[in-house]
Amino acid sequence: MLAPFQFKEFTVQQDKSAMKVGTDGVLLGAWCPVDFYPDSVLDIGAGTGVVSLMIAQRSDAMTIDAVELDENAYEQTVVNFEESDWADRLYCYHASFQEFADEISQEEERYDLIVSNPPFYSHAFESNDEARNKARFTSSLSFEELIFGVSKILSENGKFTVIIPFKEEENFVAIAADKNLFLNSVCRVQGTTTSEIKRSLLAFSFCQTELKEELLIIELARHQYTAAYINLTKDFYLKM
Repeated sequence: MLAPFQFKEFTVQQDKSAMKVGTDGVLLGAWCPVDFYPDSVLDIGAGTGVVSLMIAQRSDAMTIDAVELDENAYEQTVVNFEESDWADRLYCYHASFQEFADEISQEEERYDLIVSNPPFYSHAFESNDEARNKARFTSSLSFEELIFGVSKILSENGKFTVIIPFKEEENFVAIAADKNLFLNSVCRVQGTTTSEIKRSLLAFSFCQTELKEELLIIELARHQYTAAYINLTKDFYLKM
């Protein structure tokens, strides 16, 4: 059995979920904007619930909802929410995002902050593990479906934040622009000073603003983290 992941203020059980706690989720949870005081938050593709838990620690949002398609991951997220200090603000729905977005939009509910660490591998890389495929592959939720759903349930002044492969950034930004979601800030992530840029953290809204760009390097050498990465994650990781 895989050991729980211990953060400073909460614990994440991860033995049932196909997607374990990883750097991508932690980066998203730590970087996504909460300084505009969102009242309602939605985490698309909860996995273990780690991103929602990080946002609960960082903000006073009264409603933090998550939606998860995989049954095991959904059950794991529910447990992680219930065992946290913020159980009264956290709720997970067991549904596909497409179904969820349709229902929420019909009820005319809106979210101030929507975050997602979406599936991003194409069919060519699919494995025999169905749960992992659902979690990691765009066949279960394409970028177009993700952005279309978000555009229907994001509040007028809300923000939508994702982490995706750097090579998908240009395509994702173009799809978002078609739905009047404009890129406001981007943080491109490198593992080390000599490695390629691997990930892009993107923040969108319905308002066009001057683009804020930054580069985050995680390590100077093995387990020797940069000041910027430590500063971003120190409220969460035990050893930062």
